[in-house]
Amino acid sequence: MLLGAHMSIEGGIENAPLRGKKAGCDVIQIFTKNNNRWRSKPLTDNDVIKFKKNAADTGVIPAASHTAYLINLASPDPQVYSQSLDAFYDEMMRAERLDLPDLIFHPGAHIGSGEDAGIKKIADSLNISLGKGDSLKLMLLLETTAGQGTNLGHRFEHISKIIEMVTKKEKIGVCLDTCHIFAAGYDISNEYSYKKTFHEFDKIIGIHKLKVFHINDSKKGLGSRVDRHEHIGKGKIGLTAFRLLLNDPRFKDIPMILETPKGKTMREDKKNLSVLRRLIDTRGA
Repeated sequence: MLLGAHMSIEGGIENAPLRGKKAGCDVIQIFTKNNNRWRSKPLTDNDVIKFKKNAADTGVIPAASHTAYLINLASPDPQVYSQSLDAFYDEMMRAERLDLPDLIFHPGAHIGSGEDAGIKKIADSLNISLGKGDSLKLMLLLETTAGQGTNLGHRFEHISKIIEMVTKKEKIGVCLDTCHIFAAGYDISNEYSYKKTFHEFDKIIGIHKLKVFHINDSKKGLGSRVDRHEHIGKGKIGLTAFRLLLNDPRFKDIPMILETPKGKTMREDKKNLSVLRRLIDTRGA
């Protein structure tokens, strides 16, 4: 299994693979810039070289970057939308320069314009961005959401509709967050519900579109629509779901990335990764 965690880029983006190695990660996810600012200084050639060297030296695979939280590709506000579109394309270019295979993003919030209008605006934004980045190898991954406020992506149908409207469908995939789908009302806490949820995902979106997992327990209950991550086995989802996920042959080559709370020592990441690895059934390996 490809297990890892989101890593800080504090002190320089090149430090992320080193932190990943220290935490015991096979794979990592990063922000390529400050996640709470519209703009950030450009990546230098030296940044890129050192990042790639540290990844190669440690053997840690940089699996994806995550866009800044300010970006809202569904915004009905012209200024916010324009800033979001520019910032999103910049994120694409930064990820491509680092040779990251995937860029993960929250679909967006319609802020009162309605689900249909928001979904169309997201799809239009992706068509614009992919049109500008025609030669990029990067894949864009819509992240499932918990559905707080007017956020879209908390129903599999939202994701499916966006993909349907994107011209270059081969450049669009999905990042499934276990906490988010549980909070959105998709139960995975027992074997029956787990099978039902992934059958529904496959029917509506297609398992082949699933490229990355965010593997988090949930502080809040099923259908709460509240996005609060918890340590593995300490939340409302429980260990059964993660045991099923880690032993599902469909997902053995898909990166599974923790976004659970942690401090600078990454003690929590180490513990969560240890818990996950103990759930893997190695008898058939």
